[in-house]
Amino acid sequence: MVDQILLLYGIQPGDFTTELFGDGLINHTWKVKTATDAYILQRVNDHIFQAPFVIDQNLRKLQVYLNEQHPGYTFVGPLPALTGDTLLQTDLGYFRLFPYVVGSHAINTVTDIDEAFEAAKQFGQFSRLLNDFDVDQLGITLPDFHNLSLRYQQFLQACENASGARKAAAADAIAFIFDNRAIVTVFEEILEHKKIPLRVIHHDTKISNVLFDEQNKGICVIDLDTVMPGYFISDLGDMMRTYLSAANEEETDFEKVAVRPEFVKAIYDGYLSEMGDVLTATEKNYFMYAGKFIIFMQAIRFLTDYLQNDSYYGCKYENHNLNRALNQITLLVKLQEIESDFKILLS
Repeated sequence: MVDQILLLYGIQPGDFTTELFGDGLINHTWKVKTATDAYILQRVNDHIFQAPFVIDQNLRKLQVYLNEQHPGYTFVGPLPALTGDTLLQTDLGYFRLFPYVVGSHAINTVTDIDEAFEAAKQFGQFSRLLNDFDVDQLGITLPDFHNLSLRYQQFLQACENASGARKAAAADAIAFIFDNRAIVTVFEEILEHKKIPLRVIHHDTKISNVLFDEQNKGICVIDLDTVMPGYFISDLGDMMRTYLSAANEEETDFEKVAVRPEFVKAIYDGYLSEMGDVLTATEKNYFMYAGKFIIFMQAIRFLTDYLQNDSYYGCKYENHNLNRALNQITLLVKLQEIESDFKILLS
């Protein structure tokens, strides 16, 4: 299969080696090496991303803009095939080829505050450089991806339709979601009153979507399929969700789920080092809310899936999605506990 696709880029069979690359859960990815160059070949998961050409058009527009306005920025965009196309639709699926950034590496888990700072800085830089880009030019690649109101409505419907056994097992988690409905209300007020502007937002700011150099300094952000119009709370909140605890969302010993306050400050400092002069005063006031917004939404999504008999995320053991939801609820509680001390933390 790989041979057939690479031929479309002028790379002949026998002139390259391939190996599976990364641990992404959505797209299939290979590293391709020739005698002189290295590439990343990717098959787009069109079950998740149902409009691959919208992604391709977004990337082309962003690349043209950044090449013209910020030519020094490393934008890892898809390379043209022999036809000139940067996304190939074949009988084997949708494919694209990226240049491999020599001397770069990615990490899967944030282990120190320097990594958190560098990652936050990179995501902040990405949005800052695109601050003057017309966000209306971008298509929506995942409709309602971070629509908390919709996620809450799906949760309510799941509560109505769930079995008695599942509702009983999840009673405490369900009660927590109801008790924290105010997080949804804030989101709805933001949208209704247009309190903060739409921006070019990455929407998937886990640490593995940042490339680092040999000195562990950030180079750029990657995995741009989710780049679309959005609000800064999505990027900032996802960093908080995935960087603040040493334990990830799969941890079932909830005593290990804890917010590291120094990582809150590292994210704040890194992101604001780039976006400090771009964000409005109102946006800055939503810094802590950003973390609550994303963590709460992910808790809802896991809990909804549990109530719907694990139809979306699937599960590896009984109550897997319920445990994921309880994990995120624990993280949210820990974040809420330090919220009142936030001004002191940043002083």
